[in-house]
Amino acid sequence: MLVVSCTVPSVEVAQAISRVVVMEGLCACVNQIPNVVSYYVYEGEFCEDEELLLLMKTSEQNYQALEARLKELHPYDVPEIIASPITEGSPEYLSWMKSTLK
Repeated sequence: MLVVSCTVPSVEVAQAISRVVVMEGLCACVNQIPNVVSYYVYEGEFCEDEELLLLMKTSEQNYQALEARLKELHPYDVPEIIASPITEGSPEYLSWMKSTLK
């Protein structure tokens, strides 16, 4: 199982992406974390953006499909899509996750 993080520019984008990836069974759950400030250099320019962070729980088997769907839905040219393994978790929660995924 994985947690996939992805920053988005607005609540509207966060809601739209979250609904699609959950309803399509690509994620069991998405958490939306507001008030993230991102600092980075893009195309040679320093950027400071207010964003939201999505934390998406999925399986390794769903990762490629989730990444592809995020790239389709996301307004950024290069969206942040980073996966981290879930090494431990409540057996009940992990079982629920597996039961909801495509």
